[in-house]
Amino acid sequence: MAHDSTVLAGRPFPLGAHPEAGGVRFAVSAPPAEAVEVCLIGEDGSEERVELPERTFGVWHGLVPGVTPGQRYGYRVHGPYDPSRGLRCNPAKLLVDPYARRVEGKVTDLDAALGYLDDPMLGPPSPVDTLGKVPLSVVTSPGGPDTGAKPEVPFEEAVIYELHVRGFTKRHPGVPEHLRGTYLGLAHPAAVEHLVRLGVTTVELLPVHAFIDEPALVRGGRHNYWGYSTLSYFAPHPDYAAEPGKEVEEFRTMVAALHAAGIEVVLDVVYNHTCEGGPDGPTLCYRGFDAPGYYLHIAGGGTLDITGCGNTTEAGSPQVVRLVTDSLRYWTTEMGVDGFRFDLASTMGRPGGGWFDRSSALLTAITSDPVLSRCKLIAEPWDATGDGYRVGDFGVQWAEWNGRYRDTVRDFWRGFTGVRDLAYRLSGSSDLYAGDLRRPWQSINFVTAHDGFTLRDLVSYNDKHNEANGEDNRDGTNDNRSWNCGAEGETDDPAVLSLRARQARNLLATLLLSTGTPMLTAGDEMWRTQGGNNNAYCLDDETSWVDWKLSDEAESMLAFARRVISLRATSPALRQPEFFEGRSTPDGAPDLVWFRADGEEMAETDWFDEGRRFLGMWVDGSTSLSRTREGELVSDDSWLLLLHAGADPVPVVLPGPEYGHRYEPVIDSTTADGAPATPGAFTPGSTLTLPAHCLLLLRIPG
Repeated sequence: MAHDSTVLAGRPFPLGAHPEAGGVRFAVSAPPAEAVEVCLIGEDGSEERVELPERTFGVWHGLVPGVTPGQRYGYRVHGPYDPSRGLRCNPAKLLVDPYARRVEGKVTDLDAALGYLDDPMLGPPSPVDTLGKVPLSVVTSPGGPDTGAKPEVPFEEAVIYELHVRGFTKRHPGVPEHLRGTYLGLAHPAAVEHLVRLGVTTVELLPVHAFIDEPALVRGGRHNYWGYSTLSYFAPHPDYAAEPGKEVEEFRTMVAALHAAGIEVVLDVVYNHTCEGGPDGPTLCYRGFDAPGYYLHIAGGGTLDITGCGNTTEAGSPQVVRLVTDSLRYWTTEMGVDGFRFDLASTMGRPGGGWFDRSSALLTAITSDPVLSRCKLIAEPWDATGDGYRVGDFGVQWAEWNGRYRDTVRDFWRGFTGVRDLAYRLSGSSDLYAGDLRRPWQSINFVTAHDGFTLRDLVSYNDKHNEANGEDNRDGTNDNRSWNCGAEGETDDPAVLSLRARQARNLLATLLLSTGTPMLTAGDEMWRTQGGNNNAYCLDDETSWVDWKLSDEAESMLAFARRVISLRATSPALRQPEFFEGRSTPDGAPDLVWFRADGEEMAETDWFDEGRRFLGMWVDGSTSLSRTREGELVSDDSWLLLLHAGADPVPVVLPGPEYGHRYEPVIDSTTADGAPATPGAFTPGSTLTLPAHCLLLLRIPG
């Protein structure tokens, strides 16, 4: 650990720890600091403190000779401690480098990590040293396994699959036991094969930035499973490595394996808050360098919490803009990822905690960046406040999780709404996106996500059952818009089980046949249950892990999902890249027509009938405006989608010959695998009887 006594000035940028010139150049932003020491930690736990000699633009920097990759380190910041102004410099607290490429260790003494004594706002700074009690940064060398060519899947062809790195393979029998629950487990051929056979194009990984457990979980003996509690925005989470210390290499290997299979990697990123929580939380990183520069504050020094997590990053701060964009570029260029889903993204458009501004410094910096502008950028368009609900309000380059899609589709199939809003959701949510230079594929359609019921639980429970979370069932939303089909939870009633399976197929097929980009939740296609838990964020066990022992019901659901995804992939008219405009087809008909059960077009007054439970959707395939990768227009057959959420059978008259001369059933939700219950073809004007609660898709050959 010894080094030459001469510490050179080095340069302030790029930030972080970078091997160069026979040593390592350290650079960290800490504008309020009066002095900053980089602390080199030996294998025996000993510490050597080296004061950084230069401060430029608020960045403290120095090149320390003799230091090599693998060196563990932290920072000690000397400066003002004045909670009334939000300033909390405390050299007793060893800090993680905000730009660390690797972190090692955990918080082993939470009380010691607190930067204050007795009271976070009134008490003096804590003198307790945290060496050996908090995570450390690790110097890393750039490079590693090649991540392969990026698939660059056009958004209109994308099928997103949200999964948890640990939970996806933790119980997978085809993955070697020592690789289960790791980056290499997801890279294993058995895991990749499932994704390929299912037909998904893009995996969206729940947070893989290094994270730690929140104080409330630590004190309750629980664990943060989901990972929305970031410590480092550059370091892969170390617990997902099969070999300790190899997380960077293993992450890159995972990306390479997925890219080789033509599958993109999108990261769920949490730039809206950090693991440090409110003023009463620990001082582990950002708070100790420059709390007002990283977090929203109110008068008197408290933090402004619009995330529900104790703190909110200050989107208007140059430090935060730089941190976020540097992090995103690192994961894109060095780690090979293809895009990002931004958790509670509305906070990124609320500098100072004020009104949402789609042109905020941070959002603009991301979309105007020459590297990041080529990525898939997906916003979760809300935060923990009413003012933060911004579905449809993000800028032109942003796709969005469409919460209105989820709510409408759930309500329709449980019989709680008519068809007016449903028509918008089926056709790409033009009411939200068409007037803003956006495309229908920027609506990320979903009916389930990690947060909430699984698909199976959505049709099996009316109420949440979160007792295992340790919060007396108070956590998690009560607005589930679910229907248990006649019995709460597990049952042996064959009629209830049959209805549940059909309802699940209705929801899944609606999702995959809607215009827009569908997102599935891992395990839904295999009939995964969480026992009615809609907030399993702290359950790192069989509740959350995907079960690969497939029952007959799971096999059937998987076959159904594969059938519908495959059909979507080969049917351009079902994933149109442009909004429907009523343009005339070569046959003179509009590109989209809505039908009543009697075979007549929907009249204006029909849309306001809240008791209407049937809707027919005819889509012209000759003018789908879909293109090949080279940009040539491709045509398709036309389609008729029939959706019936009523409790009784309904006779349906097929449209006349001007819409097609032959109607061939292709997807039928009344059968276990989706194969048509009545094969063959129907003639225009003929009458079908649709059973209760069913979906039928018919092809009209061009």
